[in-house]
Amino acid sequence: MAPTFIPPNLLPVLLLLGSNIFMTFAWYGHLKFTDRPLWLVIVASWSIAFVEYCFAVPANRYGLAAYSAAELKTMQEVITLIVFAIFSVCYLGERFTINHAIGFMLICAGAFFVFKSPIAV
Repeated sequence: MAPTFIPPNLLPVLLLLGSNIFMTFAWYGHLKFTDRPLWLVIVASWSIAFVEYCFAVPANRYGLAAYSAAELKTMQEVITLIVFAIFSVCYLGERFTINHAIGFMLICAGAFFVFKSPIAV
């Protein structure tokens, strides 16, 4: 049963946001620790990914009440891009270039069409 104090269309967004924060750290957080053995990085990443799944699975389960599976997947991808852009700049210290912005905007344009009503032909 989904929490009733959070609107059903907002709950999956919040859960996917939490999920993506954990998954970004699981996949890329170790890049600042290249001196650690690979096996240790894998175990740490899998541990973080477990927490990510604790957010992602309910996000999709509860989200299906408000969104289609395609909309949930699209939402997840857009949230991933936003989280990763912030992570790469703030945590990894990478530059965010105009090329990144253009590429992300094109992906978001694709997301627009997933959420838009079917185009009449």
